[in-house]
Amino acid sequence: MSEFLQQLLNGLSLGAIYALIALGYTMVYGVLRFINFAHSDVFMVGAFIGYYLGKLVPENTVWGGLVVLLAAMLGCALLGMIIERLAYRPLRGAATLNVLITAIGVSLLLEYSGQVFFGATPRTFPAVFPSANYAFGSLVISSNQILVIVVAALLMVALQLIVYRTKIGTAMRAVSLNPKAAQLVGVNNDVVISFTFGLGSALAGAGGILYALNYPSIDPLMGVMPGLKAFVAAVLGGIGNIPGAALGGLLLGTVETFVNGSQWSTYKDAIAFAILIIILLFRPAGLLGKFTVEKV
Repeated sequence: MSEFLQQLLNGLSLGAIYALIALGYTMVYGVLRFINFAHSDVFMVGAFIGYYLGKLVPENTVWGGLVVLLAAMLGCALLGMIIERLAYRPLRGAATLNVLITAIGVSLLLEYSGQVFFGATPRTFPAVFPSANYAFGSLVISSNQILVIVVAALLMVALQLIVYRTKIGTAMRAVSLNPKAAQLVGVNNDVVISFTFGLGSALAGAGGILYALNYPSIDPLMGVMPGLKAFVAAVLGGIGNIPGAALGGLLLGTVETFVNGSQWSTYKDAIAFAILIIILLFRPAGLLGKFTVEKV
């Protein structure tokens, strides 16, 4: 029983990180109807912001860790808005394929720029938050795992409040539903879309810090696999659906962890893509997504 609980805790901790990244994918898709493949590399930038800032604040302190976390979120939010303004806004209204190719190009630009500026050698992430292990019989709980789950849950709740309880959230939902109608009633689409990119990128920055706390080796290509799995999580929950992205991330992280602890551990990365294929075959709208009919 304790082994099951240990695996479940590990899965929820990993799934919470996937959920934070998946939320960025699903928010951008919900507003602009395209996948921002550069999002996973914004996650990487967040980890490196934390790496360099973590050397400037006292280690193993709560306030130092919070400063690092908030700085990574702000830095990634700014980066996300810059990417939207320079790369995606000029292509608004262009063919979807053009935007997709641009997203892949921005992703590669961030990865290889990271190798130039940060170096390709993996770095050890500093212990910015106090760390301890708590044993309950054979069940061992890390404070970092608790921190990941609690912070991720708070950020998801905050996102829900922003989207459904604020004026900018109402504008985001209006643009998602009908951009032209939203503009006609006075919504500034450019501001809303830029805010959406910033908000999603801030969550990716938080995910980068939380991921680096549990997996403290970081490098410029660290966002590739988590980003792909977070995309699968977004599709699993229902792309464009915020609660669905959170649910998909938690489910995927839990399934992957249980597979990793079994005799099929060598297939732990393949399981995500197997889930993607199954979902696309049997429920393309995802677990919480709604089927829609589009006129051609």
